[in-house]
Amino acid sequence: MTAHSAGDRLELYADYVCPFCYLGTRSLAQYRETRDEPLAVEWHPFDLRSGKRNPDGSIDHDADDGKDDAYFEQAKQNVERLQDEFGVEMTQVFAGEVDSLPAQQASWYVSQEYPDRWAAFDEAIYTALWQDARDIGSPDVLASLAESVDLPVDEIRSAVDDDGLRSELEDRFRSAQRRGVSGVPTFVVDGTATSGAVPPKHLARLVEQR
Repeated sequence: MTAHSAGDRLELYADYVCPFCYLGTRSLAQYRETRDEPLAVEWHPFDLRSGKRNPDGSIDHDADDGKDDAYFEQAKQNVERLQDEFGVEMTQVFAGEVDSLPAQQASWYVSQEYPDRWAAFDEAIYTALWQDARDIGSPDVLASLAESVDLPVDEIRSAVDDDGLRSELEDRFRSAQRRGVSGVPTFVVDGTATSGAVPPKHLARLVEQR
């Protein structure tokens, strides 16, 4: 295993509405606490509902995505197992009615315009959804979260309604798919990827053994 390097960098593909992404970020936080040197994390947005979106961007909840009751029961069991493994409390296991696209659009804007405050905003979004069961698809909720981390509320509201930003985000989604990302969370270091809410020791191997 190589020593930790100040230049270590990890890419993370994630969708806020995915419970495994939330759990994956908890695992990542636990791994980062073990490091002597910082780990740069580059966030890439990903839309799990891209195949269910109407032309106007809304979600067709009745569209068949091949996920049946057995799938969701297995996913529920996996979420609960990982909660125990990582010591994470969640107020809900799924958030199927929540549309994460507004949150991703706001987060993408912050990552470009206020990169020093992006991590705090990212954390606030995850906490709002998975700890407080708030609707992160709501512009009012996103404005409140922006205010809580000292971001300009008016800019965040404008970002959510910006069609140009939405097009840019859709380009990012397509770019992720071209790179072979088909599910989230996906962690990538130097071209090597691992998917799923893997434990901190797996992230350590991904980052340090190369």
